[in-house]
Amino acid sequence: MSIVVTGATGHLGRHVVEQLLEKVPAGQITAVVRNAEKAADFADRGVKIALADYNDPASYDGLFSAGDKVLLISGNEFDKGRVQQHKVVIDAAKAAGVALLAYTSAPGTLTAALADDHRGTEEILLDSGVPYALLRNGWYHENYTENLAPVLEHNAVVAAAGEGKVSSASRADYAAAAVAVLTGEGHENKTYELGGDTPWSFAEYAAELSRQTGKEIAYNAVSPEVLVGILTGAGLPEPFAAILAGVDVSIEKGELVVSSGDLSRLTGRPTTPFTEAIAAALKG
Repeated sequence: MSIVVTGATGHLGRHVVEQLLEKVPAGQITAVVRNAEKAADFADRGVKIALADYNDPASYDGLFSAGDKVLLISGNEFDKGRVQQHKVVIDAAKAAGVALLAYTSAPGTLTAALADDHRGTEEILLDSGVPYALLRNGWYHENYTENLAPVLEHNAVVAAAGEGKVSSASRADYAAAAVAVLTGEGHENKTYELGGDTPWSFAEYAAELSRQTGKEIAYNAVSPEVLVGILTGAGLPEPFAAILAGVDVSIEKGELVVSSGDLSRLTGRPTTPFTEAIAAALKG
């Protein structure tokens, strides 16, 4: 029996593999990657490496074995038909008879276009009959803390989220939940709504940045249209900018507030406070 992680050298995947190495022997872990060089550090520690690509169905033939537990980390190629990419993995998992396929999805409350691929994937997974765990990950601290440069340059947090709040958590928190599901028992056919313990607003985010930097950082609430203009002006493709603006609209509606407590329950600890993530990013 292997624990198989797709997208293992991505931001979330790396956290998952690192945390698995603390819980199970390296030989029980298979990291699925597109580029073996990026996984060399894992291979050096005894992790099995499998080369496969969501865009090449044949690359998944025979990759899984009966009894494996698989983490399907959602792809990030928004323009390549992610549902079809994910179906490649689900089909291979079904053919092999895996014991569990966990999928990193989006909160059930999220209606933004970003959620469409996740809902489509969930549907295929449930129809497949493969024992599943839906890890409906909320927003990540890093979505904000890794993009602080323009905020600090202009002394402004700009969003189209009004007074809406976000229950964000760190990648390491979401990885810990995935590891708990992959190494634990009784998670078959369960859905987990995952998010940080304490939701925050963008006004609170700006105030916290002001406190930690000693600068006066304002929150500029803008319309979705204005935000798309700002993001495309910064070099983002318009379709992706529209997706991000759509998430802000969902935030204003309260769709990224997750109050289930599932994340801290699965990990057995409180989620990482946003204030700590900001502090770490500023130290950078």
